[in-house]
This record gives sequence, C-alpha cells and structure tokens, in this order.
Amino acid sequence: MTGEGTPRWYGRRHGRKLRDGRQALLQDLLPRVRLVPPRGGGFLDMKALFPPPIAEVWLEIGFGGGEHLAAQARAHPDVGLIGCEPYVNGVASLLAHMERGGFTNIRVFDDDARLLLDSLADASIGRAFLLFSDPWPKKRHHKRRFISRQSLDTLARLLKDGAELRFASDHMGYVRWTLELATRHPCFRWLAGAKRDWLQRPADGFETRYEAKATAAGAVCVHLAFERLKRGAAA
Repeated sequence: MTGEGTPRWYGRRHGRKLRDGRQALLQDLLPRVRLVPPRGGGFLDMKALFPPPIAEVWLEIGFGGGEHLAAQARAHPDVGLIGCEPYVNGVASLLAHMERGGFTNIRVFDDDARLLLDSLADASIGRAFLLFSDPWPKKRHHKRRFISRQSLDTLARLLKDGAELRFASDHMGYVRWTLELATRHPCFRWLAGAKRDWLQRPADGFETRYEAKATAAGAVCVHLAFERLKRGAAA
C-alpha cells in the first residue's frame, strides 16, 4: 500500500516438510500461475492473466490451504481468481487442488498481499475475501491485523462499485475491530439486515478448513459482508 514502504510479514512462511509431490508442484506448476508485479510500477493487465472468457476478477487475501479458492474456481469458471498467501505449505495445498481440478482460472501471489495490491488497477476487483486471517489477539499486536483504515482505503480503490468485501472470523475481538473500522469508512456499507446474516456463511460461500475446525470446537464463526458504495456517493 502506497506510503507504507516495504510491509513486514509477521506470520509463518514454512510448516512441516512437504511431500515430494507437493514440492514438485512448487517447482513446476507455481511458476506458471505465479503473479509478479510489474517492474517499475504500473498495473497488471487483468485480461492477459487468465484464459478467456473471464467476466471479472475476484481476490482472496490469505487463502490458507486453498480449499475456498478452489471451490470458488470450480463454481465460477468465468471468474478469474487471485489468491495471496505467503505460507508455502498453504500454497502447495492450493496447487494440489488446482492440479486435481484442472483449474485454469486461478493465479497465485505467494507473498504478502500488500506487495501486490498497488499493482492492481482501480475498480478492477469484483469481490474480495479475507477469511479467518490471523486475529493477532494480543493488544500490542493489533497493528499487525490486516484490516486497518489504510487497507480499507486500498480495497475501496480496488473494488468495483457494488462489489462485496467478505470477512470471516471466530475471534470476536477481531470481528468488533473490523465492524468498527468498516462501518465508519465512507466507502463501505454493512449488508447485514438480521442476526442470521452474520451468523451464517453466505449461500454462495464455501467452508474453509479453519472454519470447520473452529465449528467442531464449538466456536462461533461470524461472516461480515460489506458493499463498496458507488463512487461519488461515498462521502
């Protein structure tokens, strides 16, 4: 995000040793689907990223094991999906989903999403997802949370008018934090009309592995959806 300098990544990048098959995917498949920001600045050519026909492009920030991204790719073959994830094991998991499903409508940025966002053009994203990202629960670590006024400014620039920003978490502190920042932002409107709207996953959403574990452990998962207001109407 412009003005921050190089973001500092605080999460893990590596987990347990990968099996040979997944290591091979990192070597063979990842280079073919990896996004690289243009040298010297400028925007990525969205039309050139995916084989046609692509109606619009969606963005998932922190895709974890990739199960949600892969499910969206299967359900929406006419949508190009950009997934950002610096955790190598998660990237390898997504690549395995892609290989099994034969998906050609996913592109991967295997680093901190903030290093990519300046390379995406204004109003180029039809939907954005931030699902069960690290809540950084300790107060001294709250500044590490992805959701901030600055990140919302960036997402407001990227999202088309009427596009949705979808957020999910089982950490109520992070939920309250996100609600406060997003509802105070002039470019977003919370779409909930009733309690069930934020206690239920969207009808066209898909369960992540983390959500399944949290639900099995008895945690309450909250799903927030915000609409990007029409440009000129936000004030």
